[in-house]
Amino acid sequence: MAAYEAFAGVYDAFNEDADYDTLFCHVRGILCARGISSGIVADLGCGTGELTLRLACSGYDMIGVDASPEMLSILREKACEAGQDGLLLLCQDIAALDLYGTVRAAVSSFDTLNHIGPLPRFRAALRRTALFIEPGGVMIFDLNTPYKHEALLADHVYEIEADDAYCVWRNRYDAAACCTHISIEISYPDLSEKDAESFDEYFYSLDEVAEACAGAGLRIEQVVDGEDFGPVRPDSARYLITAVKAMGEEPCQD
Repeated sequence: MAAYEAFAGVYDAFNEDADYDTLFCHVRGILCARGISSGIVADLGCGTGELTLRLACSGYDMIGVDASPEMLSILREKACEAGQDGLLLLCQDIAALDLYGTVRAAVSSFDTLNHIGPLPRFRAALRRTALFIEPGGVMIFDLNTPYKHEALLADHVYEIEADDAYCVWRNRYDAAACCTHISIEISYPDLSEKDAESFDEYFYSLDEVAEACAGAGLRIEQVVDGEDFGPVRPDSARYLITAVKAMGEEPCQD
């Protein structure tokens, strides 16, 4: 089961505090600063498409990629309502990405790449993504930090409530495997049924991220705090990383 498969139908309700408008403005600012004010952009791990749709409405030709068909189905409905029914949506594993052509940029938000897997799969995902980015193009992605896994996710249990659903989110920190094992259980007040799933979220040091980017032919241009977009602090919970595809270089292949 893809991560967040059972979560798809209630994801927006549980994530309603996420500031997509601020994230969109920051991402668009990075793209425009690189001279990318139009053209094809891929949103990797697009989920229900809040960032995808904002970018589409601002003039980009968007490709939404997600491993969950349930998430993509919700995005398709929202796209039609927003008059963006021309979106290309691909149900794919990012580590085996195939965009069928090049893009000017790729974006990935809300810790999608932490879900990719151990470091070798993270490297593979960056290499596959870089293959489809035009030289001089950009990849903008965020990652939950090692600090967040150790101190905030840790072995904590969180309860999330929405109008028509209730979620218990359990974490088990695994330092040896560089990941947090996560299980979620969703109940619905008006129904007797429950949904449950489990998945792992991995973390990588900035040195490992830099090495993985270099192996993919990507040069890290900037790393900022992924929540306030200021300087990275020891207690930053998320990184936002901007990496540029080197001119005339292709990523290393296995």
